[in-house]
Amino acid sequence: MSLEPQSAAFALHRFGLGPRRGSIAGIASDPRGALLAELDRPDIGQIDGSHLMTSAVAVRAAFEFRAQRRSRQIVAQREADERKRAMDSAGPNAMAPTEAPTETAAAKPEEPNVVRDIVRGEANARFAAALGAEIGFAERLVWFWSNHFCVSADKVPSFAGAYEREAIRPHVLGRFADILLAVEAHPAMLFYLDNAASIGPNSVAGINRSRGLNENLAREILELHTLGVRTGYSQDDVISFAKVLTGWSFIGAQVPEHGGEFSFVPRLHEPGAQTVLGKTYAQPDIEQGRAVLADLARHPATAEHIAFKLAHHFVADEPPPELVARLAKTFRATDGNLKEMARALVTSPESWDGRRGKLKTPGEWIVAGLRAAGVTEPNAERLLQAHALLGQPLWRPPAPKGYADDQGAWLDGMALRLDIANRFATQVAEALDPPALVDEVLGPLASNETRQTIARAESRTQAFALLLMSPEFQRR
Repeated sequence: MSLEPQSAAFALHRFGLGPRRGSIAGIASDPRGALLAELDRPDIGQIDGSHLMTSAVAVRAAFEFRAQRRSRQIVAQREADERKRAMDSAGPNAMAPTEAPTETAAAKPEEPNVVRDIVRGEANARFAAALGAEIGFAERLVWFWSNHFCVSADKVPSFAGAYEREAIRPHVLGRFADILLAVEAHPAMLFYLDNAASIGPNSVAGINRSRGLNENLAREILELHTLGVRTGYSQDDVISFAKVLTGWSFIGAQVPEHGGEFSFVPRLHEPGAQTVLGKTYAQPDIEQGRAVLADLARHPATAEHIAFKLAHHFVADEPPPELVARLAKTFRATDGNLKEMARALVTSPESWDGRRGKLKTPGEWIVAGLRAAGVTEPNAERLLQAHALLGQPLWRPPAPKGYADDQGAWLDGMALRLDIANRFATQVAEALDPPALVDEVLGPLASNETRQTIARAESRTQAFALLLMSPEFQRR
Protein backbone atom coordinates (compact mmCIF):
# COMPACT_ATOMS: atom_id res chain seq x y z
CA MET A 1 0.00 0.00 0.00
CA SER A 2 1.49 3.32 -1.05
CA LEU A 3 1.50 6.14 1.49
CA GLU A 4 0.65 9.76 0.80
CA PRO A 5 2.18 11.78 3.66
CA GLN A 6 2.16 14.96 1.55
CA SER A 7 -1.57 14.69 0.90
CA ALA A 8 -2.20 13.65 4.51
CA ALA A 9 -0.49 16.74 5.90
CA PHE A 10 -2.25 18.86 3.30
CA ALA A 11 -5.65 17.40 4.26
CA LEU A 12 -5.17 17.99 7.96
CA HIS A 13 -4.28 21.65 7.46
CA ARG A 14 -6.70 22.51 4.65
CA PHE A 15 -9.78 20.56 5.72
CA GLY A 16 -9.09 19.82 9.38
CA LEU A 17 -7.91 21.64 12.47
CA GLY A 18 -4.23 20.77 12.12
CA PRO A 19 -2.34 17.57 12.90
CA ARG A 20 -1.89 16.03 16.30
CA ARG A 21 1.09 13.78 16.86
CA GLY A 22 0.62 10.70 14.70
CA SER A 23 -2.16 12.21 12.60
CA ILE A 24 -0.21 12.46 9.35
CA ALA A 25 0.94 8.85 9.52
CA GLY A 26 -2.52 7.78 10.64
CA ILE A 27 -4.28 8.89 7.44
CA ALA A 28 -1.38 8.66 4.98
CA SER A 29 -2.74 5.47 3.39
CA ASP A 30 -5.90 7.25 2.19
CA PRO A 31 -6.21 10.96 3.11
CA ARG A 32 -9.36 11.56 1.05
CA GLY A 33 -10.97 8.41 2.40
CA ALA A 34 -10.19 9.50 5.97
CA LEU A 35 -11.97 12.82 5.42
CA LEU A 36 -15.00 11.11 3.91
CA ALA A 37 -15.06 8.51 6.68
CA GLU A 38 -15.22 11.25 9.30
CA LEU A 39 -18.43 12.54 7.70
CA ASP A 40 -20.03 9.10 8.13
CA ARG A 41 -19.32 8.73 11.84
CA PRO A 42 -22.42 8.74 14.07
CA ASP A 43 -23.00 12.08 15.82
CA ILE A 44 -19.97 13.67 14.18
CA GLY A 45 -19.96 17.41 14.75
CA GLN A 46 -22.20 17.12 17.81
CA ILE A 47 -21.40 18.08 21.40
CA ASP A 48 -22.73 16.37 24.50
CA GLY A 49 -24.56 19.31 26.02
CA SER A 50 -26.00 17.41 28.98
CA HIS A 51 -23.88 19.53 31.35
CA LEU A 52 -24.82 22.77 29.57
CA MET A 53 -27.98 24.86 29.66
CA THR A 54 -30.35 25.02 26.74
CA SER A 55 -30.62 28.49 25.25
CA ALA A 56 -34.00 29.05 26.92
CA VAL A 57 -32.76 27.97 30.35
CA ALA A 58 -29.64 30.09 29.91
CA VAL A 59 -31.70 33.17 29.04
CA ARG A 60 -33.91 32.71 32.08
CA ALA A 61 -30.88 32.18 34.33
CA ALA A 62 -29.24 35.31 32.97
CA PHE A 63 -32.44 37.29 33.50
CA GLU A 64 -32.74 36.15 37.12
CA PHE A 65 -29.06 36.89 37.77
CA ARG A 66 -29.34 40.41 36.41
CA ALA A 67 -32.56 41.03 38.33
CA GLN A 68 -31.01 39.87 41.61
CA ARG A 69 -27.85 41.90 41.03
CA ARG A 70 -29.91 44.98 40.26
CA SER A 71 -31.97 44.51 43.44
CA ARG A 72 -28.78 44.18 45.54
CA GLN A 73 -27.42 47.37 44.02
CA ILE A 74 -30.65 49.22 44.81
CA VAL A 75 -30.65 47.96 48.42
CA ALA A 76 -26.97 48.92 48.83
CA GLN A 77 -27.68 52.40 47.51
CA ARG A 78 -30.64 52.81 49.87
CA GLU A 79 -28.47 51.80 52.83
CA ALA A 80 -25.74 54.21 51.76
CA ASP A 81 -28.28 57.01 51.45
CA GLU A 82 -29.67 56.20 54.91
CA ARG A 83 -26.20 56.30 56.47
CA LYS A 84 -25.53 59.66 54.83
CA ARG A 85 -28.79 61.08 56.14
CA ALA A 86 -27.96 59.81 59.65
CA MET A 87 -24.50 61.40 59.54
CA ASP A 88 -25.92 64.68 58.26
CA SER A 89 -28.53 64.81 61.03
CA ALA A 90 -25.92 64.09 63.72
CA GLY A 91 -24.02 67.26 62.82
CA PRO A 92 -20.30 68.07 63.04
CA ASN A 93 -19.91 66.74 66.62
CA ALA A 94 -20.80 63.21 65.65
CA MET A 95 -18.35 60.72 67.11
CA ALA A 96 -15.87 59.38 64.56
CA PRO A 97 -13.62 56.32 64.84
CA THR A 98 -10.47 57.13 66.80
CA GLU A 99 -8.35 54.28 65.45
CA ALA A 100 -7.77 52.95 61.99
CA PRO A 101 -8.31 49.25 61.40
CA THR A 102 -5.20 47.29 62.31
CA GLU A 103 -5.69 44.61 59.65
CA THR A 104 -6.31 44.92 55.94
CA ALA A 105 -9.56 43.33 54.93
CA ALA A 106 -9.14 40.09 52.97
CA ALA A 107 -9.48 40.39 49.21
CA LYS A 108 -13.02 39.69 48.13
CA PRO A 109 -13.44 36.61 45.92
CA GLU A 110 -14.57 37.03 42.34
CA GLU A 111 -18.27 37.79 42.35
CA PRO A 112 -20.39 35.05 40.76
CA ASN A 113 -21.51 35.95 37.26
CA VAL A 114 -23.99 33.59 35.64
CA VAL A 115 -23.67 35.13 32.15
CA ARG A 116 -19.88 34.87 32.21
CA ASP A 117 -20.06 31.26 33.39
CA ILE A 118 -22.53 30.35 30.63
CA VAL A 119 -20.21 31.76 27.95
CA ARG A 120 -17.13 30.07 29.43
CA GLY A 121 -18.90 26.73 29.69
CA GLU A 122 -20.06 26.83 26.08
CA ALA A 123 -16.64 27.99 24.89
CA ASN A 124 -14.90 25.22 26.83
CA ALA A 125 -17.15 22.60 25.21
CA ARG A 126 -16.39 24.01 21.76
CA PHE A 127 -12.63 24.07 22.36
CA ALA A 128 -12.70 20.54 23.79
CA ALA A 129 -14.48 19.28 20.68
CA ALA A 130 -11.85 20.89 18.47
CA LEU A 131 -8.92 19.49 20.45
CA GLY A 132 -10.44 16.03 20.62
CA ALA A 133 -11.32 15.72 16.93
CA GLU A 134 -9.25 13.18 15.01
CA ILE A 135 -9.16 15.32 11.88
CA GLY A 136 -11.59 18.13 12.54
CA PHE A 137 -13.27 18.34 9.12
CA ALA A 138 -16.78 18.18 10.58
CA GLU A 139 -15.81 20.68 13.26
CA ARG A 140 -14.51 23.05 10.60
CA LEU A 141 -17.87 22.74 8.85
CA VAL A 142 -19.59 23.69 12.11
CA TRP A 143 -17.38 26.78 12.36
CA PHE A 144 -18.08 27.67 8.73
CA TRP A 145 -21.86 27.48 9.12
CA SER A 146 -21.78 29.20 12.50
CA ASN A 147 -20.01 32.14 10.86
CA HIS A 148 -22.34 32.08 7.85
CA PHE A 149 -25.40 32.21 10.13
CA CYS A 150 -23.71 34.27 12.82
CA VAL A 151 -25.13 35.95 15.89
CA SER A 152 -23.13 38.08 18.32
CA ALA A 153 -22.61 37.41 22.01
CA ASP A 154 -22.22 41.16 22.42
CA LYS A 155 -25.99 41.32 21.95
CA VAL A 156 -27.07 37.80 22.94
CA PRO A 157 -24.35 36.59 25.39
CA SER A 158 -26.33 33.81 27.03
CA PHE A 159 -27.71 32.64 23.66
CA ALA A 160 -24.63 32.37 21.45
CA GLY A 161 -23.04 29.06 22.43
CA ALA A 162 -26.32 27.21 22.83
CA TYR A 163 -27.49 28.61 19.48
CA GLU A 164 -24.55 26.91 17.77
CA ARG A 165 -25.30 23.64 19.55
CA GLU A 166 -29.03 23.75 18.88
CA ALA A 167 -29.37 25.29 15.43
CA ILE A 168 -26.05 24.61 13.65
CA ARG A 169 -24.60 21.31 14.85
CA PRO A 170 -27.69 19.08 14.41
CA HIS A 171 -28.00 20.13 10.75
CA VAL A 172 -24.37 20.61 9.71
CA LEU A 173 -24.47 17.49 7.51
CA GLY A 174 -28.18 17.64 6.77
CA ARG A 175 -30.22 19.68 4.29
CA PHE A 176 -29.72 23.38 3.78
CA ALA A 177 -33.46 23.97 4.05
CA ASP A 178 -33.44 22.47 7.55
CA ILE A 179 -30.48 24.44 8.85
CA LEU A 180 -31.97 27.61 7.35
CA LEU A 181 -35.28 27.11 9.15
CA ALA A 182 -33.51 26.17 12.40
CA VAL A 183 -31.36 29.29 12.52
CA GLU A 184 -34.03 31.77 11.42
CA ALA A 185 -36.52 30.46 13.97
CA HIS A 186 -34.02 30.38 16.82
CA PRO A 187 -34.58 33.07 19.46
CA ALA A 188 -30.90 34.06 19.25
CA MET A 189 -31.28 35.08 15.59
CA LEU A 190 -34.69 36.66 16.15
CA PHE A 191 -33.27 38.82 18.93
CA TYR A 192 -29.93 39.54 17.22
CA LEU A 193 -31.61 40.83 14.05
CA ASP A 194 -34.49 42.53 15.88
CA ASN A 195 -37.33 40.45 14.47
CA ALA A 196 -38.93 40.07 17.88
CA ALA A 197 -39.56 43.83 17.68
CA SER A 198 -41.01 43.70 14.15
CA ILE A 199 -44.74 44.34 13.92
CA GLY A 200 -46.95 44.12 10.85
CA PRO A 201 -48.40 47.58 10.11
CA ASN A 202 -51.89 46.12 9.64
CA SER A 203 -51.67 43.52 12.38
CA VAL A 204 -53.65 43.85 15.58
CA ALA A 205 -50.54 45.08 17.40
CA GLY A 206 -49.57 47.35 14.53
CA ILE A 207 -52.92 49.09 14.58
CA ASN A 208 -52.88 49.47 18.36
CA ARG A 209 -49.24 50.56 18.72
CA SER A 210 -46.87 53.03 17.09
CA ARG A 211 -44.01 50.57 16.53
CA GLY A 212 -43.81 48.97 13.11
CA LEU A 213 -41.90 46.80 10.68
CA ASN A 214 -38.22 45.90 11.12
CA GLU A 215 -36.48 44.74 7.92
CA ASN A 216 -33.19 43.48 9.41
CA LEU A 217 -33.87 39.74 9.46
CA ALA A 218 -35.52 39.65 6.03
CA ARG A 219 -32.70 41.65 4.46
CA GLU A 220 -29.90 39.53 5.95
CA ILE A 221 -31.61 36.27 5.00
CA LEU A 222 -31.76 37.38 1.37
CA GLU A 223 -28.38 39.10 1.21
CA LEU A 224 -26.22 36.91 3.46
CA HIS A 225 -27.90 33.61 4.28
CA THR A 226 -29.41 32.56 0.94
CA LEU A 227 -29.34 34.43 -2.38
CA GLY A 228 -26.35 36.71 -1.86
CA VAL A 229 -25.93 40.35 -2.84
CA ARG A 230 -26.93 41.61 -6.28
CA THR A 231 -29.04 38.55 -7.13
CA GLY A 232 -32.20 40.21 -8.36
CA TYR A 233 -34.26 40.83 -5.24
CA SER A 234 -35.62 44.34 -4.67
CA GLN A 235 -36.43 46.57 -1.73
CA ASP A 236 -40.07 45.61 -2.25
CA ASP A 237 -39.07 41.97 -1.78
CA VAL A 238 -37.32 42.86 1.48
CA ILE A 239 -40.39 44.67 2.76
CA SER A 240 -42.77 41.89 1.76
CA PHE A 241 -40.53 39.25 3.30
CA ALA A 242 -40.24 41.29 6.50
CA LYS A 243 -44.05 41.31 6.68
CA VAL A 244 -44.06 37.54 6.19
CA LEU A 245 -41.72 37.16 9.18
CA THR A 246 -43.71 39.32 11.56
CA GLY A 247 -44.89 37.30 14.52
CA TRP A 248 -41.70 35.19 14.60
CA SER A 249 -40.69 35.94 18.17
CA PHE A 250 -39.90 34.33 21.53
CA ILE A 251 -41.32 34.24 25.02
CA GLY A 252 -39.90 36.83 27.40
CA ALA A 253 -37.14 35.67 29.73
CA GLN A 254 -39.17 36.70 32.77
CA VAL A 255 -41.72 33.95 32.11
CA PRO A 256 -41.00 30.85 34.25
CA GLU A 257 -40.46 27.49 32.51
CA HIS A 258 -40.89 28.69 28.91
CA GLY A 259 -39.13 32.06 28.82
CA GLY A 260 -36.59 32.24 25.96
CA GLU A 261 -38.41 29.71 23.77
CA PHE A 262 -39.59 30.40 20.21
CA SER A 263 -43.12 31.68 19.90
CA PHE A 264 -45.24 32.71 16.95
CA VAL A 265 -47.38 35.68 17.97
CA PRO A 266 -50.42 36.03 15.64
CA ARG A 267 -51.30 39.55 16.79
CA LEU A 268 -47.91 40.79 15.45
CA HIS A 269 -48.25 39.08 12.09
CA GLU A 270 -49.14 41.12 8.99
CA PRO A 271 -52.36 39.65 7.57
CA GLY A 272 -52.87 38.69 3.96
CA ALA A 273 -50.84 37.37 1.04
CA GLN A 274 -47.33 38.67 0.28
CA THR A 275 -45.31 38.54 -2.93
CA VAL A 276 -41.60 37.70 -2.66
CA LEU A 277 -39.42 37.28 -5.77
CA GLY A 278 -42.49 37.23 -7.97
CA LYS A 279 -44.29 34.47 -6.12
CA THR A 280 -47.36 35.08 -3.97
CA TYR A 281 -47.59 33.39 -0.57
CA ALA A 282 -51.05 33.19 0.97
CA GLN A 283 -50.33 30.60 3.68
CA PRO A 284 -51.68 31.39 7.15
CA ASP A 285 -49.52 32.63 10.01
CA ILE A 286 -46.17 30.88 10.53
CA GLU A 287 -46.58 28.66 7.47
CA GLN A 288 -46.13 31.69 5.23
CA GLY A 289 -42.59 32.24 6.49
CA ARG A 290 -41.75 28.57 6.30
CA ALA A 291 -42.87 28.48 2.68
CA VAL A 292 -40.71 31.45 1.70
CA LEU A 293 -37.65 29.98 3.46
CA ALA A 294 -38.20 26.63 1.73
CA ASP A 295 -38.21 28.33 -1.68
CA LEU A 296 -35.16 30.45 -0.86
CA ALA A 297 -33.31 27.31 0.18
CA ARG A 298 -33.85 25.85 -3.31
CA HIS A 299 -33.25 29.01 -5.32
CA PRO A 300 -30.47 28.73 -7.98
CA ALA A 301 -28.81 31.87 -6.59
CA THR A 302 -28.61 30.23 -3.17
CA ALA A 303 -26.81 27.24 -4.70
CA GLU A 304 -24.24 29.57 -6.32
CA HIS A 305 -23.82 31.65 -3.17
CA ILE A 306 -23.26 28.68 -0.85
CA ALA A 307 -20.97 26.94 -3.36
CA PHE A 308 -18.77 30.00 -3.68
CA LYS A 309 -18.54 30.56 0.07
CA LEU A 310 -17.65 26.92 0.75
CA ALA A 311 -14.91 26.90 -1.90
CA HIS A 312 -13.69 30.31 -0.77
CA HIS A 313 -13.40 29.13 2.82
CA PHE A 314 -11.60 25.85 2.25
CA VAL A 315 -9.61 26.33 -0.94
CA ALA A 316 -8.75 29.88 -2.05
CA ASP A 317 -9.70 33.52 -1.73
CA GLU A 318 -10.35 33.31 -5.48
CA PRO A 319 -11.69 29.76 -5.77
CA PRO A 320 -11.49 27.87 -9.07
CA PRO A 321 -14.68 28.45 -11.10
CA GLU A 322 -14.78 24.72 -11.91
CA LEU A 323 -14.97 23.88 -8.21
CA VAL A 324 -17.69 26.44 -7.53
CA ALA A 325 -19.71 25.12 -10.47
CA ARG A 326 -19.35 21.53 -9.27
CA LEU A 327 -20.45 22.40 -5.74
CA ALA A 328 -23.42 24.41 -7.02
CA LYS A 329 -24.45 21.50 -9.24
CA THR A 330 -24.25 19.14 -6.25
CA PHE A 331 -26.37 21.52 -4.18
CA ARG A 332 -29.09 21.60 -6.84
CA ALA A 333 -28.98 17.88 -7.60
CA THR A 334 -29.24 16.80 -3.96
CA ASP A 335 -31.78 19.36 -2.72
CA GLY A 336 -29.14 21.16 -0.70
CA ASN A 337 -27.63 18.08 0.98
CA LEU A 338 -24.71 19.56 2.95
CA LYS A 339 -23.03 16.21 3.48
CA GLU A 340 -22.93 15.66 -0.27
CA MET A 341 -21.56 19.17 -0.68
CA ALA A 342 -18.75 18.30 1.74
CA ARG A 343 -18.10 15.08 -0.17
CA ALA A 344 -17.95 16.97 -3.46
CA LEU A 345 -15.50 19.41 -1.92
CA VAL A 346 -13.16 16.62 -0.81
CA THR A 347 -13.36 14.62 -4.05
CA SER A 348 -12.86 17.57 -6.41
CA PRO A 349 -9.34 17.73 -7.86
CA GLU A 350 -9.28 21.53 -7.55
CA SER A 351 -9.50 21.19 -3.76
CA TRP A 352 -6.12 19.49 -3.71
CA ASP A 353 -4.23 22.18 -5.57
CA GLY A 354 -0.86 22.34 -3.86
CA ARG A 355 -0.89 26.12 -3.54
CA ARG A 356 -1.75 26.94 0.07
CA GLY A 357 -2.78 30.58 -0.15
CA LYS A 358 -5.44 30.62 2.58
CA LEU A 359 -4.25 32.14 5.85
CA LYS A 360 -5.67 30.40 8.88
CA THR A 361 -8.04 32.58 10.83
CA PRO A 362 -6.98 33.38 14.41
CA GLY A 363 -9.31 30.72 15.81
CA GLU A 364 -8.00 28.04 13.46
CA TRP A 365 -4.38 28.97 14.17
CA ILE A 366 -4.88 28.93 17.95
CA VAL A 367 -6.48 25.49 17.92
CA ALA A 368 -3.88 24.13 15.49
CA GLY A 369 -1.14 25.29 17.88
CA LEU A 370 -2.77 23.57 20.83
CA ARG A 371 -3.19 20.35 18.86
CA ALA A 372 0.43 20.47 17.74
CA ALA A 373 1.57 20.80 21.36
CA GLY A 374 -0.60 17.88 22.46
CA VAL A 375 -2.92 19.97 24.64
CA THR A 376 -6.15 18.09 25.39
CA GLU A 377 -7.69 20.14 28.22
CA PRO A 378 -8.64 23.67 27.15
CA ASN A 379 -8.49 26.72 29.38
CA ALA A 380 -11.51 28.62 28.13
CA GLU A 381 -10.67 31.91 29.81
CA ARG A 382 -7.17 32.10 28.29
CA LEU A 383 -8.37 30.98 24.87
CA LEU A 384 -11.15 33.56 24.85
CA GLN A 385 -8.55 36.22 25.67
CA ALA A 386 -6.29 35.03 22.83
CA HIS A 387 -9.16 35.11 20.36
CA ALA A 388 -10.05 38.64 21.40
CA LEU A 389 -6.43 39.83 21.21
CA LEU A 390 -6.13 38.53 17.64
CA GLY A 391 -9.31 40.26 16.51
CA GLN A 392 -11.63 37.26 16.34
CA PRO A 393 -13.41 37.18 19.72
CA LEU A 394 -15.45 34.01 19.91
CA TRP A 395 -19.09 34.45 18.83
CA ARG A 396 -18.62 38.22 18.56
CA PRO A 397 -18.44 39.06 14.83
CA PRO A 398 -18.43 42.77 13.99
CA ALA A 399 -21.54 42.54 11.78
CA PRO A 400 -24.18 40.04 10.54
CA LYS A 401 -21.83 39.22 7.67
CA GLY A 402 -19.60 37.37 10.12
CA TYR A 403 -15.82 37.38 10.32
CA ALA A 404 -13.84 37.98 7.17
CA ASP A 405 -12.57 34.84 5.45
CA ASP A 406 -9.75 36.16 3.30
CA GLN A 407 -6.05 36.68 3.81
CA GLY A 408 -6.08 40.47 3.76
CA ALA A 409 -8.28 40.67 6.84
CA TRP A 410 -5.76 38.89 9.08
CA LEU A 411 -2.29 39.84 7.81
CA ASP A 412 -2.03 42.87 10.08
CA GLY A 413 -2.33 40.64 13.12
CA MET A 414 0.83 38.60 12.49
CA ALA A 415 2.85 40.55 15.08
CA LEU A 416 0.24 39.69 17.69
CA ARG A 417 0.37 36.04 16.64
CA LEU A 418 4.10 36.12 17.30
CA ASP A 419 3.51 37.49 20.78
CA ILE A 420 0.99 34.73 21.54
CA ALA A 421 3.26 32.07 20.01
CA ASN A 422 6.12 33.18 22.29
CA ARG A 423 3.90 33.15 25.38
CA PHE A 424 2.47 29.74 24.57
CA ALA A 425 5.91 28.31 23.79
CA THR A 426 7.23 29.33 27.22
CA GLN A 427 4.46 27.23 28.80
CA VAL A 428 4.78 24.02 26.78
CA ALA A 429 8.03 23.89 24.82
CA GLU A 430 10.22 22.24 27.47
CA ALA A 431 8.12 19.08 27.19
CA LEU A 432 8.42 19.06 23.39
CA ASP A 433 11.08 18.30 20.79
CA PRO A 434 10.37 21.01 18.20
CA PRO A 435 12.71 19.77 15.44
CA ALA A 436 11.12 16.32 15.62
CA LEU A 437 7.69 17.94 15.90
CA VAL A 438 8.15 19.46 12.44
CA ASP A 439 7.56 16.03 10.92
CA GLU A 440 4.51 15.46 13.14
CA VAL A 441 2.69 18.71 12.31
CA LEU A 442 4.08 19.73 8.91
CA GLY A 443 5.66 16.62 7.46
CA PRO A 444 6.51 16.98 3.77
CA LEU A 445 4.96 20.47 3.73
CA ALA A 446 7.94 21.85 5.66
CA SER A 447 10.52 23.57 3.48
CA ASN A 448 14.24 23.11 4.01
CA GLU A 449 14.44 26.73 5.11
CA THR A 450 11.83 26.18 7.83
CA ARG A 451 13.55 23.02 9.02
CA GLN A 452 16.92 24.76 9.21
CA THR A 453 15.50 27.80 10.99
CA ILE A 454 13.90 25.64 13.68
CA ALA A 455 16.99 23.44 14.03
CA ARG A 456 19.19 26.52 14.61
CA ALA A 457 16.94 27.98 17.30
CA GLU A 458 18.67 28.89 20.57
CA SER A 459 16.10 27.10 22.73
CA ARG A 460 13.13 24.78 22.59
CA THR A 461 10.90 27.73 23.37
CA GLN A 462 12.20 29.71 20.42
CA ALA A 463 12.06 26.66 18.15
CA PHE A 464 8.42 25.91 18.94
CA ALA A 465 7.43 29.56 18.48
CA LEU A 466 9.18 29.54 15.11
CA LEU A 467 7.26 26.41 14.15
CA LEU A 468 3.95 28.08 14.99
CA MET A 469 4.94 31.15 12.99
CA SER A 470 6.29 29.28 9.96
CA PRO A 471 4.51 29.99 6.65
CA GLU A 472 3.61 26.32 6.32
CA PHE A 473 1.87 26.30 9.71
CA GLN A 474 0.08 29.61 9.16
CA ARG A 475 -1.56 28.52 5.94
CA ARG A 476 -4.19 26.00 4.97
